[in-house]
Amino acid sequence: MIITRRAFTTMLSLTGLAAIAGLSPLRFITDAMAQAAGDVAKPVSLPDMALGPKDAAVTITEYASMTCPHCAAFNEQVFPKIKSEYIDTGKVRYIFREFPLDIKAAAGSMLSRCIAKDDAPKYFAVTDMLFRQQNDWVVKNTTETLTRIGKQAGLTQQQVEACLKDQALLDKIAADQKYASDVLKVDSTPTFFINGEKIKGETSFEEFAKKINPLLKS
Repeated sequence: MIITRRAFTTMLSLTGLAAIAGLSPLRFITDAMAQAAGDVAKPVSLPDMALGPKDAAVTITEYASMTCPHCAAFNEQVFPKIKSEYIDTGKVRYIFREFPLDIKAAAGSMLSRCIAKDDAPKYFAVTDMLFRQQNDWVVKNTTETLTRIGKQAGLTQQQVEACLKDQALLDKIAADQKYASDVLKVDSTPTFFINGEKIKGETSFEEFAKKINPLLKS
């Protein structure tokens, strides 16, 4: 799938965004290449946002959309356990990558990037906030809620507006999404890769543990 530039710039203006009631899914890219752990490991356009040591035995890469309710549920119920058990103990490196399924998801991802810049812990904190307030900014009051979150994080209204109209940033998110779709065959969210092995859909902590623990012992 790919983000249409004209549609995005038209629909994401702060004067018009809140009026958008329903958004069509982005179109799918069908050409796919063989996937490998090396393909997953390579960031494309944007620097990876990651927690945990670079030399960890296990790397988990998540592809998520900020408007995806399953992604929000995973963020609230499962990710904190993974963080406590594996990331904070230095056993796992966790990478979060944007895979926006609609225009509003792209806006949320852009705001997270603008607020955090290169600060990965801050990026994860903003992303967590957006997931937890998903019903507010996705279903209603999109513009107002994103602006408020941006201001709470230290941005001015002008900076929020500039962020959400940043074509270069949008192009990079779109390029990374296209790579994930073309090369890694990501077509839904959340999708996870554990040392290159793909897991699709919302997954329990117990299922993650079954995949992770043998890799730590090998």
